[in-house]
Amino acid sequence: MAGGVDHPIRPNPDAAPAGPIGKRRWAIAEGFIPPGSTGEGPEFESHETVCILNANDAPAAVRITLFFEDRDPVGPYGVEVPARRTVHVRFNSFENPEIPKGLGFASIIESDLPIVCQHTRLDSRQAELALLSTVAFSEG
Repeated sequence: MAGGVDHPIRPNPDAAPAGPIGKRRWAIAEGFIPPGSTGEGPEFESHETVCILNANDAPAAVRITLFFEDRDPVGPYGVEVPARRTVHVRFNSFENPEIPKGLGFASIIESDLPIVCQHTRLDSRQAELALLSTVAFSEG
């Protein structure tokens, strides 16, 4: 801490959340699973992820639908996000159908409760990894 005293920050178990945070409908206009990886193991495999925060006191039922330039949409894929938890969903893990690598897509994320979504991509096609992250779009 510049110019000040470093004070420890401790959790306050008596502080209750201010209420629901987030929206029920989100969009990620940019999606792309890089077709190759130079890293080993799932940590360094090129991937596309949506991180979903559910700060509610109940589980959130989430549906993800994908849109493509040259084909019909697929999904919805279902994900349950437990109460007061976060889940990282890799688009690489979607099945029936599997999401093709190297093909652009967009996604709509819908939930029965307010949630917050963040988009992340790891591109490890080169030894110098590229990571990008953005907050998804949600209507006011």
